[in-house]
Amino acid sequence: MNILSAEGISKSYSEKILFNDISLGISDGEKIGLIGINGVGKSTLLKVIAGVETSDTGRIIKGNSVRIGYLPQNPVLKNGMTVLSQVFEGDTPVMKLLSEYEYALHKFNENPDAQLEKHLLSLTQNMDSLGAWDIESEAKTILTKLGINDFEADAGTLSGGQRKRVALARVLINPVDLIILDEPTNHLDNDTVDWLENFLNNRKGALLMITHDRYFLDRVANRVIELDSGKLYSYEANYSKFLELKAEREELLQASERKRQSLLRKELEWIRRGAKARSTKQKARIERFEKLQDQQGIVSSDSVEIMVGSSRLGRKIIEMENICKGYSGINLINCFSYILRRDDRIGIIGPNGMGKTTLVKIIANRLEPDSGNIDYGETVKIGFFSQENEEMDHSLRVIDYIRQTAEYVTTKEGKISASQMLETFLFPPSVQWTPISKLSGGEKRRLYLLNILMSEPNILILDEPTNDLDIQTLTILESYLDEFPGAVITVSHDRYFLDRIVNSIFAFEGNGLVKQYSGNYSDYQSCRKEFEAQTKSSSHDTEKSKEKNSNETTKDKPLKLTFKEQKEFEEIDEKIASLEEALKNITVKIDEASSNFELLPSLLSEKEALEKQLEEKIERWAYLNELVERINNNKKM
Repeated sequence: MNILSAEGISKSYSEKILFNDISLGISDGEKIGLIGINGVGKSTLLKVIAGVETSDTGRIIKGNSVRIGYLPQNPVLKNGMTVLSQVFEGDTPVMKLLSEYEYALHKFNENPDAQLEKHLLSLTQNMDSLGAWDIESEAKTILTKLGINDFEADAGTLSGGQRKRVALARVLINPVDLIILDEPTNHLDNDTVDWLENFLNNRKGALLMITHDRYFLDRVANRVIELDSGKLYSYEANYSKFLELKAEREELLQASERKRQSLLRKELEWIRRGAKARSTKQKARIERFEKLQDQQGIVSSDSVEIMVGSSRLGRKIIEMENICKGYSGINLINCFSYILRRDDRIGIIGPNGMGKTTLVKIIANRLEPDSGNIDYGETVKIGFFSQENEEMDHSLRVIDYIRQTAEYVTTKEGKISASQMLETFLFPPSVQWTPISKLSGGEKRRLYLLNILMSEPNILILDEPTNDLDIQTLTILESYLDEFPGAVITVSHDRYFLDRIVNSIFAFEGNGLVKQYSGNYSDYQSCRKEFEAQTKSSSHDTEKSKEKNSNETTKDKPLKLTFKEQKEFEEIDEKIASLEEALKNITVKIDEASSNFELLPSLLSEKEALEKQLEEKIERWAYLNELVERINNNKKM
């Protein structure tokens, strides 16, 4: 069933045409990935479909009951509102009620007031009738999975990555027919990306997303649409199949173009022989020549070529010994040592906030460790690609920004000017005099990458290089890194990029421990799964051995209850009944205290403890009853 259609839509800014007369239909259950090089208008297309912006021409058609959830690339949250109240922003009665409840609760906790308490009680009763508590529980689960644990935090105090995750939770929790996501995997660690994959695969409804995470695209999307040179191409496939189908399409286009060129040459020869346009046939042939001549040939897709050089690297590179670093009493890096080698390709992974960026900043000499030594070789020249484009002055024009680093750069092909390098990186002369502030997020990242490479480093340290870079640029960057003659260290959540580039993994595993693994990300996952399986098997064998020893010790003895077991067997029914009664009472107390926000947590903890006790007693009851039955059977024999 079609839930939304875009018909003949166009959009341009000044003289730049982003897309022209394109159409798109989205059906229920479709999971669509939108790809294309940075700056072609992908985010703008999502905004038009989401109703955030209007198109210059065409229309968006959807039913009145069709609801859309939209995650922008840089979401804005309201100051003074809690994380939970932001998550519950929506247009359904339940979401409005939850948002109002969370906001009122926050205000009441700040300043208890009789009128507010009365209002909260009224809201609580409404939430009971609408079953809103389940949605609140689900929201907290999703936030926790996304790494947000402080539900009462002021949204205005969150970092950019935290805001993105809260906004993502808001889209995922709201009941909508179509989810539109602009770069949902940015700022998520590898385990969280795995969780999001499963969530979206299990979710009913349609999905339209921009993502440059190729594994994510491959595993979630069942349709890929490509925005290229203002046109939209659709493929009923995931990313792997899309690559095959695109190659086939381009081969057909090239064959068609060769045929057109051949016809054009023949017609040109005939025209040059001096054909006289006296007959109708001759006129028709001349018109055919003109038509062939006017036809647009293949417009080659823009691509990025990286062909900058690098400085000579000596034998000694970077030696780290017992590096330690912490903040506010939290130990992020504990006694880390490593001697960097020329051919190292290191991927650094771990949950957000564990210290990955801190480590690469220390290695890049941007941050001092609390203790330990770092020794740099004399020829070391580090290129540090930071996560936030932190050194970019947005008031500068594109050409001036690059000229600050170098007027010329030496490549295998010889010297190339800053302007020529910009053209190679898809910044034509008309864009080179544009202020950086006018560029898209992806274009800024591409420009920042060029600036780093133009400094001709021999050690590359990349902090989340895949954020906001399009797939085509990433592919070329990967090819460049294959040929790069120095060491590469990268922090990344992009599993495809890690599999493609690195030969060792440094994993942050808590308490400042950075463990080293050989191989790429898939090798690391296999190693971790194997270790977990061995640990589980070892634990199982230990329990089995204990049980075997116990059986061997008692097999010759007559089977009977000990005094302690006999007493326990006589009393256990009564204890189970008592626990069940206590659980009933605590459940009643929880219902009565639903508006008492100080008492409720302790009651919930008490209930959890009672449930655990009851479970243990029931297991013990089952064991004792089985033992008594075996004793009785032995007596009969």
